[in-house]
Order: sequence, then C-alpha cells, then structure tokens
Amino acid sequence: MDDFALKMADHIEMKSVDELIPYNKNARMHSDAQVAQIAASITEFGFTNPVLIDGEKGIIAGHGRLMAAKKLGLKKVPVVILDHLSEMQKKAYIIADNKLAENASWNEEILASELADLKENDFDLDLIGFEDQELEKVFSSLYDKDEDQEKEEIPEAEENPISQSGDVWILGNHKVICGDSCDEKTYQALLENELADMLFTDPPYNVNYGESLKDNTIGKTNKDGKSYNNTAGKRTILNDNLGADFSKFLFDFCKNALSVTKGACYICMSSSELHTLQKAFIDAGGKWSTFVIWAKNHFTLGRADYQRQYEPILYGWKQNNDHYWCGDRNQGDVWYYNKPNKSDLHPTMKPVELCKRAILNSSKTDDIILDCFGGSGSTLIASEQTNRRCRMIELDQKYVDVIVQRWQNFTNKEAILSKTRESFNEISKRKNDEQQQQ
Repeated sequence: MDDFALKMADHIEMKSVDELIPYNKNARMHSDAQVAQIAASITEFGFTNPVLIDGEKGIIAGHGRLMAAKKLGLKKVPVVILDHLSEMQKKAYIIADNKLAENASWNEEILASELADLKENDFDLDLIGFEDQELEKVFSSLYDKDEDQEKEEIPEAEENPISQSGDVWILGNHKVICGDSCDEKTYQALLENELADMLFTDPPYNVNYGESLKDNTIGKTNKDGKSYNNTAGKRTILNDNLGADFSKFLFDFCKNALSVTKGACYICMSSSELHTLQKAFIDAGGKWSTFVIWAKNHFTLGRADYQRQYEPILYGWKQNNDHYWCGDRNQGDVWYYNKPNKSDLHPTMKPVELCKRAILNSSKTDDIILDCFGGSGSTLIASEQTNRRCRMIELDQKYVDVIVQRWQNFTNKEAILSKTRESFNEISKRKNDEQQQQ
C-alpha cells in the first residue's frame, strides 16, 4: 500500500483546463467569493494541490481549483489520475474528499497564536480563508482571559494636574483629549478625519456624587479614629449635577457621538436617568436595541428601600447604519462582573472585563473605540488588551492625568503630548521643578 501511495503521489501531469470535465452531480457548491479566495491562494502559494481526475479526465476532486484556474487565466493545471477507482468509489470519494476535512477541529489556542504571528508580520489574512467574524472569534480567545485587576497599579487623582484643556495625548495607538464631549470641535481635534467603529462610554449620572454620604466621609475619620479613605475631594465628577439641563447635556453628547460612530453604541447610565438617556439617544438619531444589565457582586448603600445592585447599559446604533457583531448568539443581556475593588478612584469606575466583553462582541482588531467620558480609563485599558485603538475624551484635567498614568503603568510606555512631542513624565518633572523653585 505504501509503494502504491508513493507511486500515485509522484504521478502528476499537466492538463489543459479545457480538457477537464466537471462532475455533473457534484454536491459541493463554490460561491464567487470562495473561488476568488482560492485564486488568491494560488497566486500567493502556487498551485500546490493538484486536481484529481479519472481515466476519462472527469474531475473527482478540485472543482473549485479548476474554477479558480480559469478565473486566473491559466491554460494548464497539475492533475493526478486516479484510474484505479470504480464508479461507486469515485462517487463516494467525491463526497468524502469534502466531508472528511470538515470533521477535523482546531486547537483554538495554537490557531490564535499562529494567526496573531502572521498578523504581526503584516501577512494578508484574507489569503487564509477565514471570514472577518471568524478571525475575531479566534483572536478573542487571546483576550477574553480575566486579567488580575488587583495587580494593576491605578494612580490617584492629584489636585494640581499636568494636563490642560485642549491637550491631546498620544498613548501608543490610542489618543486622549482633555475636552468637552458636547462640543463638536473636541471630536474634530481627537479624531481628525477618522470615524469610530464603536462607542463604549459612561456619562455622568446626574446624581451629584460629590455630595453623597460616602463622599462626605472622604478624608475624615470614623469613631475609632481610622480614616475612611485617602481620596478627599477627588471623586467629584464634572457635569454630574445638572438638574433640568441634564436632558440637553445627554442630547448634545449623543448627537456628537453618533455623528462620528459607525457601529454599536454602549452607554452606561443610572436606572433613575435611563429614560432620559433613551429619549436623548433616539432624538439624536440613535436606534435603541436593548438594555444590557451589569449585575454587581454587591450594592452601594443608599437611602432607598431596595439597594440597587445593577447598572443598565443602553445598547444601540445610529439609525439606518449597520452595526458589526461577532459575539456568540447565545449571550444573555445580564452580565455578571464584580465591582472594581479600587472604585474609590472614580465613583462610577467600570471593570475592564465589562468593557472588553462589549468590545469583543462589537468590533474587530485595530478598530477605533470611542469613549466620550474617559473617567478612570477602563475603556482604554480594555482597548489596549484587545488590540483596538481607543479615542477618549475627558473633561476633568485631573482624570486625564489618571488615564495617562494608568496607561503608562500598565504598558511601561510613555505618553506624548501631541502639540509639543514632550512626554508626560518630562512635563511632570518640569512642572515639579518649577513649583519647588517658587
């Protein structure tokens, strides 16, 4: 049997494409797109897989390859003649040749690693045969492992910020601007001629966090003389106590964000203002799809009869726009993630894993993720972990510093100020030196 197999493998001839006869009962169908893929593969790698024919030049295997050869204008193709098969064996093999390959499975971890290596070396992954959504599902296996957020070094907000209004920081493949998310000019300065592929953001909740019971204890001591925490005066959120103006604030933000976002929109909000957000989103041109519920591991104590242990997230997209989806269709709309243990840094801080789930479901590698209310920078860290490009807006100068320093700590890289090309650390050192000299 081994000698026969070697003999067959060596028996390759060149035949004219016009001589070969397709099997008229071939059950395997080849779309134009797939034939184009085969043609691209032949162009890149050569005609590495001969067409299998019988003694009468009838095709047993390789119908798609023959179609691709004709598309490329090839006059001849390599063939292997299988003249030892009976009629029934030919019928069976025509089916088996297609079906047996389908019965194999992938080692997802190795496949993801190999594809990532090809991508990093700028190899055209269109030649591999995977659809974009298939590739993203494979790549997501590299990103969907929970990171140990307890080990992440998150800086505290300082009262004398380095960042100034209008500053644009370049953080590797990401950008952060200190600006107003209700101002169209902010988006122009941040995105220039780009459009975002997806929005994930967490606007103020209009609940005046700075006056909450918890924040009134910040920097103070309890009856035992122990400090409640060390973040005095640093948790206040700008634009978080707008009263009746909150509706206009949300509308202006939604209108600007929708004008520059091509795909899915995830907008976090408190349940008490969810109706306000939904109306603003629709009035601004958005199509509401559903609400995703973030179910937390514990609630925040308040004055209500029932303490809320969840936060809703509006999910939708711009009216008349398509939206990308590569997540599994068996996902529910309740997502269980623990609250960040270091949420004293920012009163509405989101877990990175929550942001990552939305990003992996609704964007591709290298896509642009827009966040109009950067806060503590969780969306940026999630974008860094998933090989996306984040474009972030944050109004509060001290939180821009937090975002920049958090990214620097996470990546061990330096952020660069766009207008001067100075690093964040250089500017910080210079300002500290100037203060000491005063």
